[in-house]
Amino acid sequence: MSSSIILALDCSTEFCSVALRVADAATAKDERAGQRHSEWVLPMIDAVLAEAGVAPQDLDAIAFGAGPGSFTGLRIACGVAQGLAFGANIAVVPIPTLLALAQATGEDRVIAVLDARMGEIYVAAYERVDNVWRTVVAPCLCKPETAPLLPPGFWAGVGSGFAVYNDRLQRRFSHQLETIDCTRYPHAIQIAQLATDRLRDAVPAEQALPLYIRDKVALTEIERGVRG
Repeated sequence: MSSSIILALDCSTEFCSVALRVADAATAKDERAGQRHSEWVLPMIDAVLAEAGVAPQDLDAIAFGAGPGSFTGLRIACGVAQGLAFGANIAVVPIPTLLALAQATGEDRVIAVLDARMGEIYVAAYERVDNVWRTVVAPCLCKPETAPLLPPGFWAGVGSGFAVYNDRLQRRFSHQLETIDCTRYPHAIQIAQLATDRLRDAVPAEQALPLYIRDKVALTEIERGVRG
């Protein structure tokens, strides 16, 4: 597995990132794309492939941040991964974006929280044992004050949810949060790392699907009035 060549991409937040992992080395590009992921992602893919001298047909798999996250961003990432995989006749590895956040911390017990807008968060908790991640709380959508409680012990908090709802999350998890990093976002480097060990989870391109969690992407004016 260590010699695999993995192309990874993530468009789940306002950031757009692409990484190429060859053995244990990675080449990456990222930009704060806002709503312009569709403009940035393909040139970034071309750049990392050219820099490494790798052709699409040399890839063992393509991985993407499957979600949760931005509805439009997830569709873009999945669509690009599918298109490239079809063209190169290779499989796709969907990677949960919250797991990518956990991977980025270097910690072994992590609660990953992304701001989901509309007063809600995407949240999941993971524990790493013998270098293998175990899902403690599956990715879900909720309000900060109703987030699933964590098993006893200390946890590292990561993600934009802590930047927006820190006080409410601190109250919810009392004194269990040992560290908090609200600056990180899902990145293709970690997605490539995780995919290298999850090639067994690869699926044919046509079976790759985003993990949306939220069915509705906007509140009606009536709902905004009620919540406001």
